[in-house]
Amino acid sequence: MQEAQTEERQLNTPPDPSSMKKRKKPVKDIDNKMGYLFLSPFIFGTIAFMLFPMAYSLYLSFTDYNLVGTPQWAGLANYKEMFTNDPQFWDAIRVTFFYAGTAVPVRLVFALLIALALNKVVEMVGIYRTLLYLPSIVGGSIGVSIMWRQLFGNDGAINSFLESIGLQGHSWLGDPDTAIWTLVILYGWQFGSSMIIFLAGLRNIPSIYYEAAEVDGAKPLQKFFKITIPMLTPVILFNVIMQVIHGFMAFTPAFIVTEGGPINSTLLYVLYMYRQAFQFFDMGYASALAWVMLLIIGIFTAIIFKSSDYWVHYDN
Repeated sequence: MQEAQTEERQLNTPPDPSSMKKRKKPVKDIDNKMGYLFLSPFIFGTIAFMLFPMAYSLYLSFTDYNLVGTPQWAGLANYKEMFTNDPQFWDAIRVTFFYAGTAVPVRLVFALLIALALNKVVEMVGIYRTLLYLPSIVGGSIGVSIMWRQLFGNDGAINSFLESIGLQGHSWLGDPDTAIWTLVILYGWQFGSSMIIFLAGLRNIPSIYYEAAEVDGAKPLQKFFKITIPMLTPVILFNVIMQVIHGFMAFTPAFIVTEGGPINSTLLYVLYMYRQAFQFFDMGYASALAWVMLLIIGIFTAIIFKSSDYWVHYDN
C-alpha cells in the first residue's frame, strides 16, 4: 500500500526545472536547423541575385546614372521623359504589343494542334514528343537566330525556293511590313514547352466523357468544343499567362535577326531597354523602363486571372 502511494506521489510531483535543462534538445529543433541549413543557398541566392537587384534597380530608376559615376537623384524625371518626350518608347510599346498579341496565339494554337495529334499516337510517342520539343530547347539561342536571319535573307533558302518555282523573292527582313512576321514565326516554331503541358492536360481528361458523347452521337468537333476545350481551360490559363510573359520579355530574336529594324518595326521593348542601358549607358532610364514593363506584365496577368472566372472550368 505504501509503495502504491509513493508511486502515485512521484507521478503527481511536477518535474524539477534543473533536470529539464539537462535534457537533450528535441529532434524537431534539430530537423528545423538542418532544414534551414539546406535552404540557406536558395535563400542567399534569392536575396543576393533577385531581391537586392530589384530594390537597387527601383532606386536607380529615380536617378541619373551612366554606369561610371555616382547615381544622382532625379526624382520622376526618367518617367516623365519616358511618357512625354520619347517617341521610341511608344514605338517599342506598339511593336511589343503587336508581337505578343500575334506570336502568343500562334504558338498556343500550334502547340494545341500538335498535342492533339500526339494524344492519338500510341507507338513511339516518346520519340515524336522529343523531336517536337527540340526547337524549344535551342529555339531561343543565338545560333538559331543567326540561322533564321540567313533563312529569310535576300539570298536565303526562302527566296531560293520561291525563285525555283518561278516566283520573285522578297526582302523579308528589309521590309517593315514583313520583318516582324519573321519573328512571330520564329516564336511560334518554339511550341514544345506549351505542347508538353497541353499533352499532359489531354491525358488527364477522363475517357468516359468521350465514350458518353459517342453514345449520344456527338461528332469530333462537338467533342472538341464541348469536352476537350472546357476540360483543358485550366491548362490553357497557365499556358496563356506564361507565354504572355515570355512574349513581352522577348529579346534575342529582335537583337540577332533584325537588330530592331527596319525603321524600328521590330524594336521590341527589352531590346530598347538594352540599348538604353548598354549602348547609351543610361542605366537610370533603363531601370525605369524595366519597372514600367513589370507593371505592364502585372496588369495583363491580373486581367487574365480576373477573366478566368468566366471561362476557366475546374472539376469542382
